[in-house]
Amino acid sequence: MANARKPTQFRRRALTAIAPIAIIGSLALTPAAADANATCKGADANPGSTNLKLVRHATLCLLNKQRAKHGMHKLKDNPRLSLASQRHAKDMVNRGYFEHGNFVGRIRATRYLAGTQVWTVGENIAWGAGDLSTPAEIVNAWMHSPPHRHNILSSKFREIGIGVARGVPVRSSYKGATYATDFGARG
Repeated sequence: MANARKPTQFRRRALTAIAPIAIIGSLALTPAAADANATCKGADANPGSTNLKLVRHATLCLLNKQRAKHGMHKLKDNPRLSLASQRHAKDMVNRGYFEHGNFVGRIRATRYLAGTQVWTVGENIAWGAGDLSTPAEIVNAWMHSPPHRHNILSSKFREIGIGVARGVPVRSSYKGATYATDFGARG
């Protein structure tokens, strides 16, 4: 986990998952995970053939189910964070790379941090091919990766943006989807 602090009087923190996750192998859903999926419409939808708004909504639902399971408040969808996430997911697919890069700069560019002196942000990214590109599979993979799980279950975060792009960031014939989630808290 990387922390960034600007050398001024303002306290600013940035959290990020250390290692991005690419989902290529098979991940089995537990019965509890399958039950949670049943209550999140679109959790098992393939992003290649489904409205991406439904995919983003299902991803948020699944993330909030994980937080509720751990006694945490729900994350609220934030349009500015969603803009940063969507831009990043599309850019990774269009330019063929898979990394966090300057996610704080991307979030700042949406004006999410405008007017606040104290903030915390974090990012999770993932991609999956075929059946491994569903919201359920992506959230399941994140929950089995300690740095990604930390961002999902961090009590510091109050808001989230979710971006999903059709396609994968690797040069291949895989059909799938690329996800970016930006977490945030201001003040």
